[in-house]
Amino acid sequence: MSTYLTAVDSTMEPAAAFNYMAAFENAALWDPGVSEATRLTEGPVALGTEFLVVATFNGRKLPLTYHVTEIEPGSRLVLTAETSTIRSVDEITVSASGGGSCVTYHANLTLRGALWIANPLLGIALKKIGDQARVGLVRELNR
Repeated sequence: MSTYLTAVDSTMEPAAAFNYMAAFENAALWDPGVSEATRLTEGPVALGTEFLVVATFNGRKLPLTYHVTEIEPGSRLVLTAETSTIRSVDEITVSASGGGSCVTYHANLTLRGALWIANPLLGIALKKIGDQARVGLVRELNR
């Protein structure tokens, strides 16, 4: 398993920052590794809400269906995607900070099946992907 953790200060009020991050279809706006993201479930984001995220990795498109597996409205969201080859768990927390908020993003990625052997190398790729996404988060959370 590989992890990536970052914290981004935002000028948004905590509720606005949480709502932006919980609308996970926004990932296509801030993560250059995401070529498309759509909400599959109607209504407000809640336990079980689903998002289709198409990630591009090494030139290949990887569709992932993320499910909201934990939610504390306004402060914490956990999204999980699983396929036969990968498991991704992303935890987003939002707290008040100064005149705005602090958004913490913690990604855990595990290769499965025959790919498990490459897990030690995954950390290098995840750091690069995460650092690029962080730049987008800083931009989008401070508009």
